[in-house]
Amino acid sequence: MGAWALFLAVTSTFENAKVGLLKNAHIRYVSSSDDRNEKTVIASASLLINATITILFIVLILIFSDWLSALLHTGTELASMLKWFIPGLLIMVVFSHMEAVQQSHLDFKGVFAGYFVRQIVFFILICGNLVLHIQYTLRDVVLYQSIGFLIGTIVIWYHSRAYLNYRFIPTKKAIYQILGYGKYIFASGMISNLFTNLDQLMTGKYRDSSTVAHYNAALRINSLLDVPSYAAADILFPKSARASAEEGAEKVRYLFERMVGILLSFSAPIAIFIIIFAKQVIFLIAGNQYIAAAPILQLYMITGLIRPMQNQSANLLNSIGKQAVCFWMNTAALALNLLINYACLKYIGFYGAAVGSTVSYSIALVAWYFLMRRLIGFQAANIGRYMLETYVSIYTFAARFLKRSPQDPPAS
Repeated sequence: MGAWALFLAVTSTFENAKVGLLKNAHIRYVSSSDDRNEKTVIASASLLINATITILFIVLILIFSDWLSALLHTGTELASMLKWFIPGLLIMVVFSHMEAVQQSHLDFKGVFAGYFVRQIVFFILICGNLVLHIQYTLRDVVLYQSIGFLIGTIVIWYHSRAYLNYRFIPTKKAIYQILGYGKYIFASGMISNLFTNLDQLMTGKYRDSSTVAHYNAALRINSLLDVPSYAAADILFPKSARASAEEGAEKVRYLFERMVGILLSFSAPIAIFIIIFAKQVIFLIAGNQYIAAAPILQLYMITGLIRPMQNQSANLLNSIGKQAVCFWMNTAALALNLLINYACLKYIGFYGAAVGSTVSYSIALVAWYFLMRRLIGFQAANIGRYMLETYVSIYTFAARFLKRSPQDPPAS
């Protein structure tokens, strides 16, 4: 489990950073143009950059995977998984490109279908081994993941056909345009993903992979809180970009505060519940052997309440053309997290990385607050107001639904 967690940390850091470089620029330039030929040029340039970066990453895997596997105390397992995942990386070039194509046309159905199918296929293959009592290795799990990616890519391609004209005409201008816009987002995304996975990576380096397994069990539950935040970012990005250009800072501030308030209205009750019943949640999700991860999960839930504001702040800065500010904020946060995690791992031990991440996230939250206050006039009190409005809206809708008789028309 520890080796698998580190494999996911490495591959997701790369993939998310690459998507950060390409998807936002792709969406921005395609959605703002009515010229079909120009859209094709941007999409072609995006695909070319996508493939080039992936090939470079594959070369790095072939050269450095054995060294990385030894560094993180996984024997040869991590290196073997990374090498067997090379077909999956190539498949992901097409998948991520189709995702950008879909979202640049404000169509999210195919993206949902592709992600759903790729995960359900992976799940079914694992379940099949368990039901049929077939032994499988980590290498097999990586191959199952690649199969899921392949089928998911076919599904998302099927939904993207209306937006494709199968012409490949990249230009230097389009390549420079995408790289110029996305370079800070790429670097910021890389740093942000390292920040997210740093506790696992440092635990693997300074302790062992079995300890990483406990952290990953807690992280997987914690990541559920981030799902609405990432979905909201896909919606907020084009809206705030347009608001910045057409309506000014007041509208941008309103969108930001309302989005964070809505996200916290859902994540706060879940986080509080999990903090209270952490042991029971760990037992149900991961089993009795991971009960020691309960305090880690409780600390992660605290950071889960912090992340919506940080995630939306970074997304907002990227959308209004302040990618460099976002990059330097994430760089400072990563450096701080590195120092605090190292100290906590050294003096606290098993729970050191969880404590260090909570402390560094809390300090970063203060920095983000003052930055957003300066740039867009952010008012923290408005978050609470929008949370309350969300709860009132949910209550009102539920009350109307319960009072509605079967003959009444559906509530709008």
